[in-house]
Amino acid sequence: MLNFLSSTLAFVFAIGVIILVHEFGHFAVAKGFGMRVLAFSLGFGRRIWGFKRGETEYKICALPLGGYVRLSGEEEENATADPRDFVNRPRWQRILVYLAGPAMNAVLSLVLIAVLFMVGIEVPALQSIPSVVGSVEAGSAGERAGVLPGDEIVAIDGKPVDRWHDVAFTFMTSIGKPLSVEIERAGERLSLTVTPVRPEGLDFGDAGIWPKILPRIGEVEAGSPAAAAGLVAGDEIRAVDGRALGNPADLVAWLEPRAGQPVTLEVLRAGAPLTLSVVPVDREGKGRIGVRLTIEQRFPFGRAFVESARFNLNIARQSLAVIGKIFKREVAARSALAGPIEIAAQSGAAARSGVKDLLYLMGVISISIGLLNLFPIPILDGGQILLLLVESVIRRDLPVAVKERFAQIGLVLIVLLMVTVLWFDLSKRLFAG
Repeated sequence: MLNFLSSTLAFVFAIGVIILVHEFGHFAVAKGFGMRVLAFSLGFGRRIWGFKRGETEYKICALPLGGYVRLSGEEEENATADPRDFVNRPRWQRILVYLAGPAMNAVLSLVLIAVLFMVGIEVPALQSIPSVVGSVEAGSAGERAGVLPGDEIVAIDGKPVDRWHDVAFTFMTSIGKPLSVEIERAGERLSLTVTPVRPEGLDFGDAGIWPKILPRIGEVEAGSPAAAAGLVAGDEIRAVDGRALGNPADLVAWLEPRAGQPVTLEVLRAGAPLTLSVVPVDREGKGRIGVRLTIEQRFPFGRAFVESARFNLNIARQSLAVIGKIFKREVAARSALAGPIEIAAQSGAAARSGVKDLLYLMGVISISIGLLNLFPIPILDGGQILLLLVESVIRRDLPVAVKERFAQIGLVLIVLLMVTVLWFDLSKRLFAG
């Protein structure tokens, strides 16, 4: 019951903020051009609360699955000769009004992710990690293909890759598909065939291949062996006793059986290499040096916005790629699409994990909603922009009957999409596993 309540509250908050920002984009640009705004609504259906200021009614409605800004003259059959009516404004202004909603979604995501990067967030920077293998799970598809730690993946199915997010995305969206993976190993280029498998109960591909992520110290315990050795937060441990590390687990595995034995660490601090000696202490039968390892990303103000822009562009690019794979039947729509039930569950889980996780999820949802609204689907912003661009090319208005039919088709498509994703949400929970 508590999980249901937290999920519901987190969903309403997350979607409410995203919708508010989206609709504010339409509202602000329309007001800026002097158009008459009749209503600003969060939600659909019966009004729960609201007030009227000037010519605009502001309200919250019962169904929190969207929102709208109603402009005078937006429906041509209700238009008047008033120059402030939407239909009487230049087409370029109307296009900007429609663009403003998705643009504000992008701004919201940019700001949220940038703030998280400034305060620090425990999310691996896959967009920055080179495509070098750090470890291969025993018995995995990667091990069967002959992939080894230290291999650099340079191409998959003929497409060059140099960052791990491309590698991970391809493996995750290629369940059961043999992939030609080109690697460089000791100066030699090899071609291997990797076939990602579906983990039990999950809907993505897994090759059991993980990137090389060097252990980075997030915190050093006062009075610990690490503090005595001179280790500080931010140090990156590159090797232990002359052995190169592929991931944090390698360091932990090396230290655990060596309590009381001197261990040599090769460290990178602010770009400068250091060699330090530390003696692990025995804690419950395992060697420990008193550090907390981290994958936290933290950047100064300017760099945070640059990295946020890269993050959002990558989300948008991968979202389009997933849609393409759905149409090619390379990815199951059930695993790739999420409706309100699934979003609510994810929002609740993120909220229970902490504010940072909830804001991170909101950023991802916001850029996804902005991108979706740009699709040339009737009644969405992108569909309206498409009609206005067509009218600009032919230099005349399309017949009202054509626009109405276009809107009817769009309504049917949206209803079908909503029913489909709701079924996907329910099936994931009713038939899990």
